[in-house]
Amino acid sequence: MRLKLLACKVLQREISLLMAQSECFIDVTYIRQDLHNTPQLLNIALQEEIDKLDKGDDKYSCPEPIDAILMGYGLCSNAISGIKSTRHKLVIPKAHDCITFLLGSREAYNHHFHNNPGTYWYSTGWVENTKSPSKKRLEEISQEYLEIYGEENAQYLMEMEHNWVKDYNTAGFINWSEIKSDNARIFTKDCAESLQWDYKQYEGTSGYLADFLNARWDPNYFLILDPGQTAEQSYDIEVIKVKS
Repeated sequence: MRLKLLACKVLQREISLLMAQSECFIDVTYIRQDLHNTPQLLNIALQEEIDKLDKGDDKYSCPEPIDAILMGYGLCSNAISGIKSTRHKLVIPKAHDCITFLLGSREAYNHHFHNNPGTYWYSTGWVENTKSPSKKRLEEISQEYLEIYGEENAQYLMEMEHNWVKDYNTAGFINWSEIKSDNARIFTKDCAESLQWDYKQYEGTSGYLADFLNARWDPNYFLILDPGQTAEQSYDIEVIKVKS
């Protein structure tokens, strides 16, 4: 099959590894992670990329017709809701976010989130592409607020930042044995120490992402939208469904 993949850049290493092993032709466009901070903007960015494909404006990277567009996202704060293609099938994981891909299955995701509340998740891609919670990040934000908003407002905003951090108590690093992650693991441990969190390492697996990239789309775990259809949150174990 010939596939177009739109994916969050935090998954670049894992996707690159598995694309090389896939029997499918896959052309990928990575979207920067910070758009997650404003899900409406992420929604717009994804729809713009789909519209390019529908109009045939992506012929340089996809010179031949594609069989489907893969959305390398879960629900992601509803950023996936409402997107559609007028010409292509869309394949969307029935998942909340990319942590499901990293852990290897929806069952693993549900197990860890039930048994490990208060965990902020790290991975090599998260460390490389985001400002993950750390002492350095808080210092940078404090300086930025001070320069933009002044001392009094900066102090108030930093109190809000610290309140957000207090919702967590553990830095959970998701390790893939196939990927070099020593630097990211050390960084995560340092973050945990500076924030006075516990540090735990979890072994992720490639199963779910490998199925996605090899067109093994079990309908229990992947939503396939026909042209014109859109997705919405299902508020159950399947996470997303075809909008009725």
